[in-house]
Amino acid sequence: MNVAEYAFREARPGDEAVISRFVRALAVVERLESEVVATQAQYRSALFAEHPRVFALIVEAASAPIGFALWFYNYSTFNGLPGLYVEDAYVDAGWRGRGVGTALFRHLAQLAVAEGCGRMEWWVLDENTPAVAFYRRIGARAMNEWTVQRLAGATLTAVACGKGNG
Repeated sequence: MNVAEYAFREARPGDEAVISRFVRALAVVERLESEVVATQAQYRSALFAEHPRVFALIVEAASAPIGFALWFYNYSTFNGLPGLYVEDAYVDAGWRGRGVGTALFRHLAQLAVAEGCGRMEWWVLDENTPAVAFYRRIGARAMNEWTVQRLAGATLTAVACGKGNG
């Protein structure tokens, strides 16, 4: 794969529709289409505010978007360093297996190193075996000893209001 066939650029105002399209395409792959409720206005507000909460990168070939990554920073109290958390990464099916995903994660890793991050993390569905295999090939290690916990929707509101069962 010739890297000159595609390029990375930071997302910019006006990319909300592209980001929305990629998020929905990823949700289809993960069979989670019904869970995507985010709007383009929400993406615009999060990405392009005075103090952005998230950041995005668009992958283009011949000026057409073929993939993206969206990330934010977290912090580890154990190593005392920020971390880069990849919320979503997606490459159009026709471009998979051509080095784009590897280059995308390399770009994100370079960004994490440049930003002084101690680690880069993301989630992947166990059943997404092609993605899991790709992550193993680039050297990622599963954190099987950790279980993700989540409060959302009515449960989050109940806990916030002191009505949780704890």
